[in-house]
Amino acid sequence: MSDVNVEVASLHVYPVKSCAGVSAHEALLTETGFEFDRTWMVVDERGEFVTQRELPRMALVRTQLRHADLVLRAPGMLALHLALDAVEERARVRVWDDEIDAYDMGDLPAQWFSDFLGRRLRLARFDPEQRRLSSRRWTGDVEAGNAFSDGYPVLVLSQASLQSLNERLAARGVAPVAMQRFRPNLVLSGLQAHEEDHLHEIRFDTHEGPVRLRLVKPCARCPIPNVDPETAQTGHEPLDTLSGYRADPRVDGGITFGMNAVIVEGFERVLQVGARGEATVRFE
Repeated sequence: MSDVNVEVASLHVYPVKSCAGVSAHEALLTETGFEFDRTWMVVDERGEFVTQRELPRMALVRTQLRHADLVLRAPGMLALHLALDAVEERARVRVWDDEIDAYDMGDLPAQWFSDFLGRRLRLARFDPEQRRLSSRRWTGDVEAGNAFSDGYPVLVLSQASLQSLNERLAARGVAPVAMQRFRPNLVLSGLQAHEEDHLHEIRFDTHEGPVRLRLVKPCARCPIPNVDPETAQTGHEPLDTLSGYRADPRVDGGITFGMNAVIVEGFERVLQVGARGEATVRFE
């Protein structure tokens, strides 16, 4: 292994799964990833999770984290305020293959999402007493907790990977896409395009002590990057372009972009934009 220097270019939290995210100057690391990341989730009447895959208008739900509340805004809707420490009745919900305990957020958020998205829906909050773990096939000796993320606590991408994609899109006469289509938590500078694919661990020194992230699994992409986050319109790009050069045998030929990571060290420590780190490169 060798080392490469990296820097935190941006940090992102997605309070409500599949709704718009929040860019932050700093993020607190918790047992399930960045604080408040995928803490809430929209579910149908059976408690099954819903996402932009079937409801692309979820992309238009903007989120804002304030000191005491989460504020949701959407076109044509009054702002919805949710206290960060509030829950209502217990509920059972399903995210992918995991059926877990959660909390229902009550009738007002349910009506808000139902009105905006045109289906009978409810809003659930993750129960922090739950232990929902990433696949040990990929994490090895690390028990990595998740809230309502697809399966891993932190998604890492490099600025260079997006730049390379946009150069390929331009060559095909396609407009560039923004990083938000790929919903990363941690965006790095200092890497070459897709160099994150080959990183083993990244160590950042913070005021509270070291933060260590281990990159464990390529992120295979569903159709969500084809949803324009500004308009909720769906198309064929950028996945058509990515399919030409990002099929990854590590995930059975899936189209990958970015790396899923787990937290090895650094719980209750704060990672900031501009933090410099050192990454070890895995030779495969």
